Amino acid sequence: MSSTRLVRNYHLVLITVISSLVIAGFSISNYGYFGFTKVVYGLSDPNQVNSNTTNSVNIQDIPVKKIHVGDIDVAYKTFGKSDPILLIPGASDGMSAWDPSLLKTLSSNHTVIVFDPRGIGNTTIGSKPYTPSTLANDTTGLMDVLKIPKAGIMGYSLGSYIAQQVTMMHPDKVNSLVLIGSSCGGKDHTPKPPEFIKLQSDIVNQSLNHIPISHEEMQALNVASLGQGWVRLHPESSNIPENITTLQQLKPGLPPEVANDQNIAGKYWEDNPTWSGACGVLAKLDKPTLVITGTDDIFYQPYVNSLKIAEKIPGAWLVQIKNAGHAVVNQYPVEVGKIMNTFLSTTGQNS
Repeated sequence: MSSTRLVRNYHLVLITVISSLVIAGFSISNYGYFGFTKVVYGLSDPNQVNSNTTNSVNIQDIPVKKIHVGDIDVAYKTFGKSDPILLIPGASDGMSAWDPSLLKTLSSNHTVIVFDPRGIGNTTIGSKPYTPSTLANDTTGLMDVLKIPKAGIMGYSLGSYIAQQVTMMHPDKVNSLVLIGSSCGGKDHTPKPPEFIKLQSDIVNQSLNHIPISHEEMQALNVASLGQGWVRLHPESSNIPENITTLQQLKPGLPPEVANDQNIAGKYWEDNPTWSGACGVLAKLDKPTLVITGTDDIFYQPYVNSLKIAEKIPGAWLVQIKNAGHAVVNQYPVEVGKIMNTFLSTTGQNS
């Protein structure tokens, strides 16, 4: 369950990469190695206006298409050129949640496919159980119907779990893997703070029972998503209007029952001590993997879980962005897009 504000500005970006990295427009430092890690710094003007905003992809102008996949009708959009990359959104979000600047950056070099997951927005709920495996099959089913034999797969938050599940179940369909705000799950997963787990569960339960959510709870959810560094730099971004008292006001395409299903699916991935997590399988599959996290993500998805993924998957790239929380993909959309483009072009989309 995510709560993000689309605030755009540039600040110090700290990037730690497990492999060589060159990012156009950033100042690259090659000051030595610490074990297997290379440290790269980029600094841009904090007062700079995002020049890409006016030329961004306006996803609202691209017509929604629908296609039947298994037991559901999936709403999707596709745009751009060249090799395909499919984006899987976080919990509670559909295709309209992606930042336009990110979409513009990616679509300059790739055919981008975005869609509403099962039960979200304009995609029907169907009758199958709401599990990571079901959602993974929805994703590859969409690829099959669109006649996309293989693609880069990017997943954010809950979507990153689905991206990993896709890769494990259908490795032949995955060129490369991008995981943002992620965890391998299983016994190696570092859990969220107990008080935040309770906050999320309480909000979902209140939503299911049509009980208004307090302003304090909404604010806590939002600040946890943004991270303290971002809120310190952008104090206005932490404010939630006091008349917002339901999840559906924040996320109009999110039925309460689906919010509950997604919460359960996330817990299944994170809190299952009977399996060792996805990293072991992913390491053997040897897919080019990029892992991105905000250094202030300590509630929604503790950033240490991203470090674990990079440690366990040989050759994985790890990017940590300073003054970013779990909402990193919307806080630094242009930077994330450029990093992804560099990763995809360096590792080879069709490898």
